[in-house]
Amino acid sequence: MYDHRKLDPLADGHGVTVAVVDSGVDAGHPQLQGAVREGPDQFQEGGSLVDCVGHGTGVAGIIAARPVAGSPLRGLAPAATILAIRVSELVELEDGSTAGRRGTPAGVAAAIRSAVELGAGVINLSLVSYQDNPGVREAVRFAVSRDVVLVAAAGNRFAEGNRTPFPAAYDGVIGVGAIGPDGQRLPGSQTGPHVDLVAPGGRVVTASPPRGLATVEGTSFATPYVAATAALLRQYHPELTAQEIAARLTATADGGTAGPGYGAGVLNPYRALTEETGAHPTRAGLPLPPIATDAHAAERAAAEHRTLLLAALTTGAAALLLLTAVVLPRGRNRRWRPGLQRLPEPTDTTPDRSAPAFTPRR
Repeated sequence: MYDHRKLDPLADGHGVTVAVVDSGVDAGHPQLQGAVREGPDQFQEGGSLVDCVGHGTGVAGIIAARPVAGSPLRGLAPAATILAIRVSELVELEDGSTAGRRGTPAGVAAAIRSAVELGAGVINLSLVSYQDNPGVREAVRFAVSRDVVLVAAAGNRFAEGNRTPFPAAYDGVIGVGAIGPDGQRLPGSQTGPHVDLVAPGGRVVTASPPRGLATVEGTSFATPYVAATAALLRQYHPELTAQEIAARLTATADGGTAGPGYGAGVLNPYRALTEETGAHPTRAGLPLPPIATDAHAAERAAAEHRTLLLAALTTGAAALLLLTAVVLPRGRNRRWRPGLQRLPEPTDTTPDRSAPAFTPRR
């Protein structure tokens, strides 16, 4: 989906923890071995490293799958750490239908708080509720106050009335829609002010328990591309706040896509990492802080220029002094005739054995 050759020299997610609040993550998958930390199970007894439906494993693979010979899969942030937190076995399919057992809002709220307390810098929420729950809203507010980047799916029920999805619609959460391989919005991907940008979500290849790959679709699988890019930003620009990361993600999205449902445009990880200016309005219409720039860069550049200039002048002065002290007298002595300098003949070719021999440094 994205050119890793351009991203790898910049960042790979090393040192950043991304919480996957989902159906659990199969840590035994060959491309996720060593990549997953076990977090709390807010769904039922069994642990967060159990994934009966494969949804959370697929999300984790898009974020942090390690490269393996013979596999086309590679996570966008392949050195990031996944914190698996299990909250549900309910899967919202691309056509808007659901399968599996549903979790509870209390479990989701507890999962968000646990992710913050366990050191996640990014929380991926590839889940949707169509009810505003006070507990989840407060958990989101808590995570925002702790400078955590929250990324959530916009939902796949466009054809069913396009109801407002939570937690994507909460302030401080980056809402993500999905596009297909043709760059067009997936038919089910919801539209509205909660969509901040879009990412690939059609015919995506990712990890599937226990050792395989699967092709998946929907906003659930567009969301981890944005979460992974946020992880790259947390590594490459550690000085940025979560709000500044959100501003950078939207400001550097590839815009120009016609019609509603695309937000600022299509996620562009390379631009997000490398571009230094710009901002984009939030869904509330208020400007986010401009992307942080180095306020002293110009001053340092001027200082470097002055240093180089001084060095050049010093070198020039030394050369002029050499010309005056050595070259000119010799030229006068030779009456300015061309010739070679004669070196004095050696008077003794026997080395001075009283002097210590040269010893190379070890």
